[in-house]
Amino acid sequence: MESIDSGFTGPYKYVCEERPKDYSYYNKYDIAWNSMDNYQVQQKLGRGKYSEVFQGVNTFNNQPCVIKILKPVRQEKIFRETKILQTLYGGPNIVKLFDVLRDQATKTPCLVFEYIPNIETKQLNY
Repeated sequence: MESIDSGFTGPYKYVCEERPKDYSYYNKYDIAWNSMDNYQVQQKLGRGKYSEVFQGVNTFNNQPCVIKILKPVRQEKIFRETKILQTLYGGPNIVKLFDVLRDQATKTPCLVFEYIPNIETKQLNY
């Protein structure tokens, strides 16, 4: 395999070349969408350019979670984020992606993450 000089050095220089093509190919990624029936939104935590984020709960097991409701974007962007989070699941300092949902009526995609309690920076006393 002919190597492409990516400008990177160290042990990860050729990591993408060593993986199969589908490792980083997102255009035709098949997501197994689940129903939103087991989740309930409780309060809004924030918003960004591509999503709104809510604290929620899994009504099946009462586990707290974070529900990220994605705004309309290119399908490839959703595939990319989902595949990266599923690939890195269980890694150090990576938030766990519990579920991928889509509303039946509106086809709005949602990502469900583990809930990690935090303290806002402005509330910390340095």
